[in-house]
Amino acid sequence: MVGILLLTHAPLGQAFIAAVAHVFRGPTERFEAIDVSADEDPHAVNVRAREAILRLDEGDGVLVITDIKGGTPANCCNSLAVAGQVEVIAGISLPMLLRAITYRRDTLDVVVEMALAGAQNGAVRVDNRIRL
Repeated sequence: MVGILLLTHAPLGQAFIAAVAHVFRGPTERFEAIDVSADEDPHAVNVRAREAILRLDEGDGVLVITDIKGGTPANCCNSLAVAGQVEVIAGISLPMLLRAITYRRDTLDVVVEMALAGAQNGAVRVDNRIRL
């Protein structure tokens, strides 16, 4: 099973953990979040992320999801990616995350593709306006 690590601006990661627990009616295994505060040292964040990856990876790899490309959490991810072992994607959304969790018993490459598809397909215009 692919491990999932959220590396986001505080308190976003913990909020996503809570949302996933709500949807799946309980905690999800091999799923953690690191919330990065504004004054946190990027090197220390990177060390924490590497430790989390070691905990989460049981041989199937880890997907690291961050919030925004170019932000401190995402920049801390730059050195984490290892082809076939650790993949990093940015732009977290709940549809992306739910899709990743749903497909995490597949290969890491499939989980990445499904997560990206969930993000893309999850962004839709909700048009409930009354038409005259």
